[in-house]
Amino acid sequence: MKNLMIFLIWIVTMNLFAQGENKGQFTTKGEFDPAARQILDKLKKKYDTYKALEVDVNVEIEIPESDKQVMKGKMVQSGDKYRMEMGDNLIISDGTDIWTVLKDAEEVQLTDRETYEEDGDNIMMSPKDLMSIYEKGEYVYALTNEQPIKGKMVQQIEFKPIDPESEYFKIRINVNKKEQMISSMKIFAKDGSRYTLSIDDLQSNKIYESSYFRYSDNDCKGCRVEDLRF
Repeated sequence: MKNLMIFLIWIVTMNLFAQGENKGQFTTKGEFDPAARQILDKLKKKYDTYKALEVDVNVEIEIPESDKQVMKGKMVQSGDKYRMEMGDNLIISDGTDIWTVLKDAEEVQLTDRETYEEDGDNIMMSPKDLMSIYEKGEYVYALTNEQPIKGKMVQQIEFKPIDPESEYFKIRINVNKKEQMISSMKIFAKDGSRYTLSIDDLQSNKIYESSYFRYSDNDCKGCRVEDLRF
């Protein structure tokens, strides 16, 4: 669940129903709000034109009976490759393998991408896969609200997983209506935890060396590497 918050940033906007009009109506696999689908299709089409994307984010973690945690992070994606930095943790993928860098533990876990992303705790780790979650039939979703937030009109789309065993019960995405860009995402876990990711800055089509998406000793000096690939 700790990695769920790092997922990343891929859903934009247009159109809406009246405020709260469709909330709660879509509960069966294959059902969705056509207005929300229109927004998501336009967003996916827009981001598919980007060869690379860099996003600076702010993450708030709220866990029952614990103080709120706030972290700054950055995610870079180029094709199937990505690099995510969040606090002292770092996740790097060259499209084939994934390095999970745990600096506090002085450990690096090397996993093949397919095995890593099949792990329930790492759901939606790939930004590219996140773009298409609404197409997989694993969620019902609807456009549920439109309201001003910090002086900007925001549209909200809520996703609910079909799987009753899911560790979370809802994902809410806020979209800046005027700019047609996602502004934040919030995950509601069943244990009462809340994970909110807000976008501070977004840049597209920068050029990155391939080595940027592979682990090096400079990423975690003195850390041991555990090869968990089969």
